[in-house]
Amino acid sequence: MVRSLQLFFLGAVFFFAFVFFSYLVHENLFTKIDFNTTVRLQDNIGRNWDREFSWFSELGSFEFMLIFLVLLFALLRKWVAGCIAFVLFGMLHVVELFGKYMVNHPPPMQFMLRTENMLDFPQFHVRAEYSYPSGHAGRAFFLSAILLVLLWQVKKFPLWIKVGLSGAIVGYDLAMIVSRVTLGEHWMTDVVGGALLGMSLGLLTSIFLVKTKNSS
Repeated sequence: MVRSLQLFFLGAVFFFAFVFFSYLVHENLFTKIDFNTTVRLQDNIGRNWDREFSWFSELGSFEFMLIFLVLLFALLRKWVAGCIAFVLFGMLHVVELFGKYMVNHPPPMQFMLRTENMLDFPQFHVRAEYSYPSGHAGRAFFLSAILLVLLWQVKKFPLWIKVGLSGAIVGYDLAMIVSRVTLGEHWMTDVVGGALLGMSLGLLTSIFLVKTKNSS
């Protein structure tokens, strides 16, 4: 029960941080920081990384993440937690769409876009009118929160394995958010907002994983 309360508290903190941060973005307080961050990343990360970073557009897609979640909860046989996860995963996208509708925050200019079309879908190049928050960052952090909670509940793994796998998960998240900005898909504020939203809902999902594990 203590773990569940801790996860609920952390999830609530991240969600309210997302709401407050969204207000600041709506007030255009980070416009200069957004532009400068994108320019610096694009100047310092060569175009030879564009192809590798573009794969994160596919790895962070709704379809890929949904398939991964289905396989994860099917393997775990956590049916209640799985249902909760899909509900909150859907809520993530509802909040994302609401944010794109309510927060006046256009994406980076077209000349900054460096994404390569990896799967040759014509709709790949269609861009939304507003870009806040980043759905890719939200989905990445949603999944990572769940995986980290699951990982640190496994008693059979020694500490060095847990630390190593945690580092890999965090590394994936960092690569995701850096790729979004470097490729000109999103501003820094978009990925920060998406990360806060995804982390909050991922932690709230993990409450039911902890309960299920403790009761089994």
